[in-house]
Amino acid sequence: MKYSMQFCHVNMNAGQTRVHSPSHSLTKSKQAVFYPVLHNVRSKMPPCNFKPEEYKVKAAFSRHTVTYYKKPVFIHQGYMQWLWDVDGRRYLDLFAGVATVSVGHCHPKVTAAAEQQMKRLWHTTNIYVYPPLHEYCEKLASYLPDPLKVVYLTNSGSEANDLAMLMARLHTGNFDIITFRGSYHGGSPQTMGLTSNAAYKYPIANGLGCTNTMCPDVFRGPWGGSHCRDSPVQTIRECSCAQGHCMANEQYIGQLKETFATSVPSRIAAFFGEPIQGVGGAVQYPKNYLKEAYQLVRDRGGLCIADEVQTGFGRTGSHFWGFQGHDVIPDMVTMAKGIGNGFPMGAVVTTPEIAASFAKGVHFNTFGGNPVACAVASSVLDTIKENGTQQISLDVGTYLMTELAKLRDKYEIIGDVRGKGLQIGVEMVKDKASRDLLPPEAMNEIFENVKDMGVLIGKGGVYGQTFRIKPPMCITMEDADFFLAVFNKAIHNYMERR
Repeated sequence: MKYSMQFCHVNMNAGQTRVHSPSHSLTKSKQAVFYPVLHNVRSKMPPCNFKPEEYKVKAAFSRHTVTYYKKPVFIHQGYMQWLWDVDGRRYLDLFAGVATVSVGHCHPKVTAAAEQQMKRLWHTTNIYVYPPLHEYCEKLASYLPDPLKVVYLTNSGSEANDLAMLMARLHTGNFDIITFRGSYHGGSPQTMGLTSNAAYKYPIANGLGCTNTMCPDVFRGPWGGSHCRDSPVQTIRECSCAQGHCMANEQYIGQLKETFATSVPSRIAAFFGEPIQGVGGAVQYPKNYLKEAYQLVRDRGGLCIADEVQTGFGRTGSHFWGFQGHDVIPDMVTMAKGIGNGFPMGAVVTTPEIAASFAKGVHFNTFGGNPVACAVASSVLDTIKENGTQQISLDVGTYLMTELAKLRDKYEIIGDVRGKGLQIGVEMVKDKASRDLLPPEAMNEIFENVKDMGVLIGKGGVYGQTFRIKPPMCITMEDADFFLAVFNKAIHNYMERR
């Protein structure tokens, strides 16, 4: 085993994540459930034995704070899937700090690992050898297939994607990078170019060498049908494709070829793709799209980079990494968010060949691989395995989606339900025939109503038209039923007023 100052080079076979099915996630019948419109939904909130501390400090929030709600939610404490505000109100957290809290707020095992490491060593730098860094890199590499065995640690997803851009350009000798429209890969000056959503861009020069291609969105895009995506729930668009043939995939691949022919040089540096778009609204592509796209990119000298910042660490349920659901192996994988359960941490994992190209200069990250971050991240991997977190994502996520699909069939304004595991999007429309966007004021009304009944969810999509459900991966079937009752009530309330 060899290590350098900035990365861990681990030669070992990819490990398989074995999970068990916790009893609470399998006791619920998968038969149809009718959700009556309850008058006092909050009273049906599942019980929680945890007692939060009383909040005694009076504090005002900055006017520059980004807040989702008309009246900010002042969060004071969290435990597993629950959050409490300063007034002691409890909320079911179905957004997990933007798909970041993977195994649960203040998970006892992860908290204990952090406390133990903080008593031993907070920080040195990775110019020295210290066990938490190298033990963690070896453990993380075991979860990835060959030849993805070289690990660079960062502090965030934006940093990881910045680094991946640099590495791709150095290795290939090319400059241009392609991403999808609607993508989000970070908000740093470099990654702002990868991000294709006007809400996250500033009016300054950015994105030199970054080109966006059409997102193969089978619901909102021009092509799509009822068999396109790898999801428990398909679109309601009609499909006349023959078995094993996807016309939508052919059309979207045609658009990528058009981008190659018109917008970039004949040789490119890289293609970035989230296995399922996160901020873009849990957008899924036709089943074989990424496999064909990867081949087209490699034919032009480019590297294929999977952004697993939101889809990694078992969130999609069926696999530990989102790219595995597409039957591809990328040249680089970037990750953050769930890697540290909310502790600042990120990583790029790549091949020895690409890492060798990057050794032409000295790359140094003061806090990347911090001892506390490594101890936390290592404990997260252990907890995912021991708690059957990936299986919870599969079971509870599939149940949530299939039940949300029943609400889609019930309400005209729910246009699409999609996702895998606990990476779920619910796209809202004026009506199913037109697929026109539900107006922002209507989205906000439903959003606020859901919060007032005790559930926190997110919003996404290029136009903010999609509700995002990405909870800590420790939620139960009872939690899912509570949310379904709340969401049903919120939609019913809006429809009555409309």
